[in-house]
Amino acid sequence: MTRQNRFCDGVRRRDLLKIGAAGAMGFGVSLPQLMQQRAQAANRSVDDISFICVFLQGGLSTIDTWDMKPEAPAEFRGEFKPVDTNVPGIQLCEHLPRLGQQMDKLALVKSFGHSNSGHGPADHWMLTGYHPVGGFNGGLKPNNQKPSHGSVIARQLGPRGSVPPYVCLPKMHNSAGASYLGSAAAPFVVNADPNSPDFAVPDLAPPLDISANRLGHRQQLLQRVDRFQKAVEVQANSSARTLSTFQQKAFDLMTSEATKSAFDIEKESEKLRDEYGRHSLGQSCLMSRRLVEAGVRCVLLDHTNWDTHYNNFSVLKNDLLPHLDSALSTMLRDLDDRGMLETTLVLITGEFGRTPRVNVHAGRDHWGPSSAIAMAGAGIQGGTVVGASNARAERPETKPIGPADLAATVYHCMGIDPKTEYKTVEGRPVSIVPGDGRVIKELF
Repeated sequence: MTRQNRFCDGVRRRDLLKIGAAGAMGFGVSLPQLMQQRAQAANRSVDDISFICVFLQGGLSTIDTWDMKPEAPAEFRGEFKPVDTNVPGIQLCEHLPRLGQQMDKLALVKSFGHSNSGHGPADHWMLTGYHPVGGFNGGLKPNNQKPSHGSVIARQLGPRGSVPPYVCLPKMHNSAGASYLGSAAAPFVVNADPNSPDFAVPDLAPPLDISANRLGHRQQLLQRVDRFQKAVEVQANSSARTLSTFQQKAFDLMTSEATKSAFDIEKESEKLRDEYGRHSLGQSCLMSRRLVEAGVRCVLLDHTNWDTHYNNFSVLKNDLLPHLDSALSTMLRDLDDRGMLETTLVLITGEFGRTPRVNVHAGRDHWGPSSAIAMAGAGIQGGTVVGASNARAERPETKPIGPADLAATVYHCMGIDPKTEYKTVEGRPVSIVPGDGRVIKELF
C-alpha cells in the first residue's frame, strides 16, 4: 500500500509543500483556505453537483488556443503567439487574455483524442462516450444510438424541484438525446438565443401572460375533454405515450415560478451581461449559470460554428476567440464568486481538434487523433495540465485519453457509478460507459 504521509489534521505532506510554494508565489491558497475547502468538500453531497458542457460544435482548433506549439515549423504553429497565464508554466493563446487570468480554475487534458474526424460520429462519441456503429449518416441521424451524458444524469438523478434536470440551449444538438432511456430523460430545449433582444423560451411563453391559476383551470378543462382518450391510454402506441410525457412536462414547466425565474435573463445586471459578452456564447454561458443556480443538473450549451476550414486565424482572432474569452472567463469567475464552482463541473470541448498542418486556404481541417479539452469545478484541480501531445500536436505523446474516459469522469463527478447499466427496449443491458473508459484521476 502506498504511504500517504498525512499529518494529524488529514493534510498530506505533499499538499502542505504545495501550499507553501503556492502561498509564497502569491497565486495559490493558504493553509486555512485549504482546510476550509476540505470542510466544504466533506459537507458537500454529490447531489449538489451540476454539469455545464460548453460544446464548440465544428471543432475547436486547440493547437491555436490551449495546446500551442511555438517551436514547431510555421506551417504547423500558425500565426498566434502563446502568452503567460496566472499559473506559472502554463500558456494560452494571446487572444484569450481574460481566460488566462482564470487559468488557476481550469485544467487542461492535452493527451486527448479519438479515431473519427467526421462531425456526426465524433459528436456522438464525445457527447455519449460511445462511438456510433453502422448507418450513421454524417451527423444527420436524428436520434442517439446511446444516451447523452445529460440524459443519463437526468435518468439517474432526476429533477431538483420544479426545474427540468437537463436543458439544451440555445438549440437541440443531434446527439443530445435520450436514446433507449426514453422521453423522461430527454432534454428541455430552449430553442431561442439568450442574446436576442426579444429572447423568450417558446414553451414558457404562456406563463409570462397567463397566471398559473388560469392555466390550472385550462388543464382541468383539457382533462375533461380528453377523458375518452384516458380510457384507451393503455393501448396507445409509444409515440402517443411520449407525447403525453412531453405534454405533462410542458405543463409542469409552464406553471413553475422557479423555471420562469431561471430563464428570465433580464434579472441580471447590465454590467454582468456586458462582462459575459453581448453575443450568443456569452449570454448562453450566463443563462447556463442561472439554470444550475436554479437547480438544473445538466446544461448542454451548443455553440457553432467552429469549423474553420477557411481563414482559420482571421475567424478565430476577430470573432470566435474574443467571444470565447469573455464568456468563459466571466462564467468561471462568476461561479467562483457565488461559491458555485465547487459544485459545478464545467467542460469545454468540441467534437475534435483541427489539423496540425495549415491548409492552402489558411484554414485547418478536421482532426480526431489529437485535441485538448478543458475542465473546471467539482473537485477538478485548477491550474493543472494532464498529459501532452507530440511536438506538432499530431497525436498524444503520453497515455491517450478519449471520450469513454471523459464520460466516466463526468459521471464520477456527478456521483454516478460509471459501471451503471440500463436496459434497451429489447431488454439488453448496456453500461453507460464503454468497458475501456476510466476516470481521469490526474484531474483531481
